[in-house]
Amino acid sequence: MEWFESWFDTPYYHLLYNNRDYTEAENFITKLTADLQLPPNSKIIDLACGKGRHSVFLNKLGYNVLGLDLSRQSIEFDKQFENQTLVFDVHDMRNPINADPMDAVFNLFTSFGYFDHESDDRKVFHSVYNVLKPGGFFVLDYLNEEFVRKNIIPQSTINRGDIEFNITKKIEGRHIIKDIRFEDKGKSYHFFEKVKLHTLEAINSYAEECGFERIKIWGDYQLNTFDKENSPRCINLFKKK
Repeated sequence: MEWFESWFDTPYYHLLYNNRDYTEAENFITKLTADLQLPPNSKIIDLACGKGRHSVFLNKLGYNVLGLDLSRQSIEFDKQFENQTLVFDVHDMRNPINADPMDAVFNLFTSFGYFDHESDDRKVFHSVYNVLKPGGFFVLDYLNEEFVRKNIIPQSTINRGDIEFNITKKIEGRHIIKDIRFEDKGKSYHFFEKVKLHTLEAINSYAEECGFERIKIWGDYQLNTFDKENSPRCINLFKKK
């Protein structure tokens, strides 16, 4: 079992990240869909949807949404939100997507870069390309490698209720590794996250191999222009030729 399969299925993962800013996320998605000029009833895949917050909001905006995630526990939780235009399913993003042709695929909040092998990264782009309509959009919201390298915080402590998460970060080769250690009810736990520091060039090469064209890069969730030195995010907009 790979690290993300075990860690993402624990309640501790969701506890650690329960402070994520829903308002910021919803404002980002509102701006994003407006910029893409996606009309109501467009078909969108939320790839690596987690507990469905973005899928649900996209659906409220009037879109037909398919939320996909590797975590069975997350998808079981998401099923409560399903309706005629919002569906969730367990799916490994490396595998072909069995769905009607889509207008857009969103992969948000660093849900890429978990795989050790480049062949797996390429599989993601191929699966997305094949499920999109001609002219369809692929939004890959990723970390900015340069910004991460310059602003890494080696050690931090985060308190969530009675649990103290002790976190260390380091860069090893092409990866940023986050070690997460904590105790709960007298038992010690250790998990880690390992994300590849993909360069702009590497991401674009995967896209071009499939037949995508990168038409825009934003640098943050306010959709400001990307700055390689200072932007916290690298939000890629690809279009299927």
